Amino acid sequence: MATAASLEALSKLRELNPEFGWYVVLFLVLVLYIYGVEIKSARDTGNWSTIFAGLTLFGLDLINEIWNGLIFAFSDHSAFWTTPGASAYIILIGWNIEIAFMFSIAGIVFAKFLPEDKSKKILGLPNRWAMAIGFTIFSVFVEILLNRGDYLIWEYVWWHWYNPVLIFLMGYFHFFVGAFYVYDLPDRKSKVRVVGIIYGIGIGLLIIFLPLGVAGIINF
Repeated sequence: MATAASLEALSKLRELNPEFGWYVVLFLVLVLYIYGVEIKSARDTGNWSTIFAGLTLFGLDLINEIWNGLIFAFSDHSAFWTTPGASAYIILIGWNIEIAFMFSIAGIVFAKFLPEDKSKKILGLPNRWAMAIGFTIFSVFVEILLNRGDYLIWEYVWWHWYNPVLIFLMGYFHFFVGAFYVYDLPDRKSKVRVVGIIYGIGIGLLIIFLPLGVAGIINF
């Protein structure tokens, strides 16, 4: 049986909230501005690593949100995380437009903090891994605050504030690992190949499941 949070999210799925819809335009402009600045810098320097880090993290988040929607679809109970609360636009049962905009630039933010010297260590760890762990811990902390405020609903004991191991590993850690992996690839062709695979998987999942009318994945 579907949870109350699941039913609420589904009732608002892909319907523009008339009370909050206008700020989506501002968020869109801000995201475009950030990417515009980075693209201009990349054209001037020939270094596209930051752009690809941003695209990588957002692509991995897309895949995460799809399988989370499928958890609800096949359980008919609850996704691992559900976002029924105030949002301008709920895209999937656990993914709203605010989250999407945030993840679209999170990889760029992460890349800005990466030391240029890959051999440098932080607290005895290779700096890439240390940064990924640090950003993941911070992200999980924010998620817990959102959960405590009932903006982000968790139903299962293995995905909860008192048991955050899977949230750490499956919710964020691989996002940042993927971002620094692509960031450090030696040439643009390699970056394009990996990012293409990530988006190929995400788009492929949508192509497979959208026509099936799976609840939480499509509900037009």
